[in-house]
Amino acid sequence: MPRFAANLTLLFTEHAFLDRFEAASRAGFTAVEFLFPYEHSPDDIAGRLAANGLDLVLFNMPPGDWATGDRGLAALPERFDEMQAGVETALAYALAAGCPRLHLMAGMANRQDDHAMEAYRRSVRYAAERLARHGIDLLIEPINGRSMPGYFLDDVDAAAELVAALRAEGLTNLKLQFDIFHCQILHGDVTMRLARLLPLIGHVQVASVPARHEPGTGEVNDAFVFTELDRLGYSGSVGCEYNPRGRTEDGLGWLSTYAGGRARI
Repeated sequence: MPRFAANLTLLFTEHAFLDRFEAASRAGFTAVEFLFPYEHSPDDIAGRLAANGLDLVLFNMPPGDWATGDRGLAALPERFDEMQAGVETALAYALAAGCPRLHLMAGMANRQDDHAMEAYRRSVRYAAERLARHGIDLLIEPINGRSMPGYFLDDVDAAAELVAALRAEGLTNLKLQFDIFHCQILHGDVTMRLARLLPLIGHVQVASVPARHEPGTGEVNDAFVFTELDRLGYSGSVGCEYNPRGRTEDGLGWLSTYAGGRARI
């Protein structure tokens, strides 16, 4: 089975954020991810990782003002300078924590708008080149319009085509963030897309569909998908980016159930 990473933004919310690292470690996880660490210092994050024997596998660059509706800046031409500053902020955290990949959110824009697409490609190219100097991968993630109406990058295949095109131009550290939850809602046909797109995929995430709870509680046979990831030779982590139905610890039985006791967390 793949190695599972606890998403500390959504899991273990019974605890304050910095205490979730210990909670994840106690539950058996050896890897974590989260959305945004910016309310805490890079040293705080790095210290909690080290104290609990955890690897940080992914987090998002600053998205703008989340409270007022920003969901990233990359496709917004007028906010390129702010996006650049966000790359530097995220990079400081990644270097302190030893995180090998970062996600650049696209923002709220129309993918058919030529100006937005030009801005997005410019932002992705800038961020990928900046991170490449430090051996860090840049990820982009398609997000379904039901969860985030109006999000610019709302198609898995279109995102994959963009990744392939820019990698062909030399941005070899640009990769696709493949979220099973978003893919199922957008298109279905999850395992066929995984097989076809695996060379472009840098990270996988999971949650049940449609309620975004624990894997195995929705319409997708997540155990089959995890087995398929093994068969395909996926060696990365699977981020557990779901909303627990109750206390996080009470809902972790799916790990041993799906893996027959062989889950790597």
